[in-house]
Amino acid sequence: MAKKATKPKKAVQAAGKPSSLVDTRVIYCGDNLEQLKKLPDECVDLIYIDPPFNSNRNYEVFWGETKEKRSFEDRHASTQAYIEFMRPRCVELHRVLKNTGSFYYHCDWHASHYVKIMLDQIFAENSFQTEIIWKRTHAKGLAFKTYPNNHDILFFYTKTSEYTFNRPYWALSDEYVKDFYKNVDPESGRRYQLTSLLNPATDRPNLTYEFLGVTRVWRWTRERMQEAYEKGLVIQTKPGTVPRFKRYLDEQEGVPVDSVWTDIPPIPAQSAERLGYPTQKPIALLDRIIKASSDPNDIVLDAFCGCGTALVAAENLGRQWIGIDISPTACRVMAKRMRDVCGMKEDEKLWRIGRGFVVRDLPWTIEKLRAIPPFEFENWAVIALGGKPNVAKVGDMGIDGRIYPVSATPKKKEGELEFMDVWYPIQVKQKDKVGRPDIDAFEAAMTREDRNKGFFVSFDYSQDALSEIQAFFKKSGKSIIALTVKDILDEQIAYKLA
Repeated sequence: MAKKATKPKKAVQAAGKPSSLVDTRVIYCGDNLEQLKKLPDECVDLIYIDPPFNSNRNYEVFWGETKEKRSFEDRHASTQAYIEFMRPRCVELHRVLKNTGSFYYHCDWHASHYVKIMLDQIFAENSFQTEIIWKRTHAKGLAFKTYPNNHDILFFYTKTSEYTFNRPYWALSDEYVKDFYKNVDPESGRRYQLTSLLNPATDRPNLTYEFLGVTRVWRWTRERMQEAYEKGLVIQTKPGTVPRFKRYLDEQEGVPVDSVWTDIPPIPAQSAERLGYPTQKPIALLDRIIKASSDPNDIVLDAFCGCGTALVAAENLGRQWIGIDISPTACRVMAKRMRDVCGMKEDEKLWRIGRGFVVRDLPWTIEKLRAIPPFEFENWAVIALGGKPNVAKVGDMGIDGRIYPVSATPKKKEGELEFMDVWYPIQVKQKDKVGRPDIDAFEAAMTREDRNKGFFVSFDYSQDALSEIQAFFKKSGKSIIALTVKDILDEQIAYKLA
């Protein structure tokens, strides 16, 4: 069994700064290989990564429902290309991991065997601790001439044999309690079972002695046995019988969690936790990993953090954290989630005194936003307005997202935004100058959906487009709020959103 790491005393830190080695509570937007190179050696206690097979991360399906429908060949030219993409990143992750740290690599069946070989080469084979099987879903349909794949794999590595491990437990089942804890203490009402006090080794002279008239090879020394007996924990049901130990149910931690995890379900379709991110993992999964392999105030790193589940779990459990993702959309989703779920403020001044968080290196310049992929630009614009991007990016019928006012009320089920009475459509065009035809198409969408207000985002508008917006309002009473990227970057949109 791995030993609990004895951690050195931490250096005196500057006021408000949780770590003297590295900045924490930071989300970095960019290539994680470049960002990892900036981190010092051995500065992180726990690393969890769930890297995508599509290394380009264009996020065409960021809010999509296609999930794993695209074939592995469409994501990478080959398995070799994927491993070559991941190898330098895993080398850097190994470098920044503390000697007492732990590393979890989350993957599925596509390339897991090759990933294991790569990690053995980087960490060394004796640093491999276990392969965790997580049943992520129930098999849907019948796979053609094979078995449906319904699990993910988590490879658990450490850097040395001295690492943090807080063993997790499953609660005892009602059936187990009924079968094995049948006895009830008449005074306290506590359930208990009687277990053996005999030593499995038969040749232990120092533990061979007579107790309560019975000579055996005991598990404990005579002194410990006598102490337990005086506390009423050693029971002899009748003279001459072998004494047994009274084990109370309420003192048991449960059944140790093993390497097959079937108790954490995927996120239900209607769950408030679901964000629509294609590979979003349940927070219960990250809770278990972070609790087991770190202590409060330890530093958790997720270098492919997507929608930020690992960061939310780390924050809620009192850990420090660092997130990296190449997608500006993902970084903004993470930031919103930290604000909404964790109640944190995205504020430079608060962050400097250890209370808030910051996002670094977002492409918040007009030049960079012109260059990112169209779907990424759409997501950035919609989220910047406080809206919700469409689930589907194809056949959106002229609407790229929706804004739900605070006053909106649900028609059907609580929390289902798509059923809210009041919402405003958002249309986004990554154009230098939007023309009248673009406005005409959006007017048709607003009329079809019977919306009185809509929002349009682009880099600029032609005079014809602006004139058409005015004419549309005079004719129908419906208003289109034309926003430029500069309006958003300069944070000059509050008065237009009123």
